[in-house]
Parts: sequence; structure tokens; C-alpha cells
Amino acid sequence: MAKMNQAEPMTTSEQIIAHCQALFDDLEFSAARRWKDAEPGRKVIAFMPIYVPREIIHAAGMLPLGVFGGGDQLEVIQGDAFFQSYICRIPRSTIELVLTGRLDFVDGMLFPSICDVIRNLSGMLKMIRPEVYSHYFDVPQNYLDGVGGDYYCRELQDLREGLEKLSGRKITDEAIRDSIAVYNENRRLVNRFYDLRARYPWRIPAAEAYLLMRAGMLMPVEEHNQLLLDYMAITEKTDRPQRDNCRVVVSGMFCEQPPLNLIKSIELAGCYVINDDFMLVNRWLTEDVPLAGDPLRNLATAFIHHSVKTSATYEPNEAEKGLYLVDAVRRSAAEGVIFAAPSFCDPALLERPMLQDALNAANIPYISFKYAENSGQMQPIREQAGTFADSIKLWGAEA
Repeated sequence: MAKMNQAEPMTTSEQIIAHCQALFDDLEFSAARRWKDAEPGRKVIAFMPIYVPREIIHAAGMLPLGVFGGGDQLEVIQGDAFFQSYICRIPRSTIELVLTGRLDFVDGMLFPSICDVIRNLSGMLKMIRPEVYSHYFDVPQNYLDGVGGDYYCRELQDLREGLEKLSGRKITDEAIRDSIAVYNENRRLVNRFYDLRARYPWRIPAAEAYLLMRAGMLMPVEEHNQLLLDYMAITEKTDRPQRDNCRVVVSGMFCEQPPLNLIKSIELAGCYVINDDFMLVNRWLTEDVPLAGDPLRNLATAFIHHSVKTSATYEPNEAEKGLYLVDAVRRSAAEGVIFAAPSFCDPALLERPMLQDALNAANIPYISFKYAENSGQMQPIREQAGTFADSIKLWGAEA
């Protein structure tokens, strides 16, 4: 896939992060617009969090564009008329992006099965912009090959046929395999980045890590791969001051994204964020997808057997509930967990008591708070996180 226009090579981490920050701040999605306008016939397919098979979009020659709400920059005026006040903010801000013309260039939008709110959002887009391809992409909650695997294969085929109709050309198996290879490389680089971050958290501030991952939602995957390589090459040679911070895992931010200042506040309070569930589409599959054989079946098998466990996936075994978070803490040598969930987020908030039970059983300390993507007052959160960090330093796992 062709790259977006870029003025000159970036040789410092400051330049890379400034580029990512500019993409993050731009609610007009100017870079994606330029990519589309660069060649006749190009198409952009927007998608909501958490997970969609970007390989299929890429194989169609289209740009997958992550739309993760309007953040704290967007005032929601018209969007509030479409949803009740007791649901999370991301669907309202997404509708605001649509109604204010900020997404008028996208040719389609995918809505993965996160919750009922996102399901309803897909129907609303069909009413507001009936000319735009709108697809609710359902994923299985049964992880048997002959049940969930077959179902997921059919979902992938439906998406393939929908994008073929939109583009007017076939999406070949070979094209899908080529796209799988590119995204396999992206997953390897993202995992390497997270490993580097866990080893040297003082070298990779949490806000920089977030911006690098968010940039991957807004550019061709090939460009993101190079961006990660460049940043890691610089980071491995450059040291930064090391603070006496505790090491934490942040959980609950997988759908509605936190304000950037919230992430900064956690770190300024004395916590190195060494693992998180931001933008899980980057790390949803924990192993490479095989290239030989039927590419749709390979994607389905990878989903069934190698998906990351989250609050948005069903765990039928009661004894296993929450153990994925305990494992994440231990693998990354974290000292505690910060539950930070959006207000009214059913998947995150309903799962939290079970996750807390698992942490209690493992003697892992944690704190909890809620936020909205437009939260402005960070002082209470910073104070709470700071007290948590101090308690870990003073009393360790007994806090």
C-alpha cells in the first residue's frame, strides 16, 4: 500500500512523536484525506474499536482508519440527540464526527461487536448516511473450531464480498496472504515495542507509547511498521532519567480512549505504565497468522486459538476469569493494576469485580476510577494514582 505524503525523514524521537501528535490532534483526518485523494479510486474504511480484521481491508487496497471517538477536543452537540445520557461518550462523539462532516470522505465503516451501543451505532450510520457502506462485524464468543471458527469464517467472507462490491474488484486469496504477512510484521514490531517498554519504561513515556500506537490507526500499516522501527532504534541508543516509579498495568481502556492528559497524570503521579489494553486491534492476535492454505480459515483459527483475553471476550470457565490479567502483571513484572474504565462501559465495569477477585487471590494491589474521553479535571486522578504508587513503595504487595 502506498504511503502517505511526508515532508522529510524523521531522525529523532521528538520528530516522530510530534508527527504522531499531529495525527492524534487532527479530527479532520487530513492525512487520510490526502492518501485518498492521491490516486483516483482509493477508498477509506473506518472502523471502531476493539477488533476488526484489517487484513481484509488492506487486501482490498483500501486504508483501514481507526475512529476512536472525538477525545477531549470535540464538543458534542448534535450527537447527544441520538443516545441516552446513561451510556458511554464514544458513540455520541462518533455521531458528532459524522454529522459535522469530519468523516464525509470515508467510503465505509465497520462496527465490531463490543456491546449493544456499538451495534445500534451501526444502524444509526445507515440512517444518517445511507450511501456509505456500514457493516456490523460480529465475532464469535464460542471458541470451538466447528462452531465459532466456522461462524467467523462466514463473517470474514461476508466482509470480503461487501468490500468487493464496494471496490468493484475481487479480493484474491493471494492478496489476503500478502496483507496477513504485513500485519504479522506489525504485530511482531508492536510486541517488540511493548517488551522494550517493559524493560526500560523510563525511556518510553506512557504518552509517547500511546501516540505511537494511536498513529497506527491513522496511517498505512507499512508506514507504521517503519515508524516503530525508527523509534525503537532511537530509543535503544538513548537513555532518559530514571525515576523511582512503581510499575503498573492499566486495564479497562480498550474501547473509549482516555484523554492524553490522563495517561500523563498516571505517570506523573509516580507510575510507569508498562502494559495496557489501549487499541487492542494492534495486539489482538498473539501469534503470527499462517500464510499457507485458506487465508480466511487461517484468520479464523488465529482468532479462535490465539486471541488476547479481555473484558470484551467471553470466558466460560469460572476458574479462569481474570487470570489473564494476573498473568499480564507477572509477565511484565508489574507491582499493581490501575482499573481505569469509561463511565457506563458495560464490558469493562461488569468484568471489574471478577478481575479484582483474581487480583486479590494473587495478592496484587489495585485501584479503580472512571473517566470519560472528555474528562478535564485530572488532579483527583493524579492524587489517587500518587497515593497508590506511594503505598506500593512503602508496603509492596501487602498494600
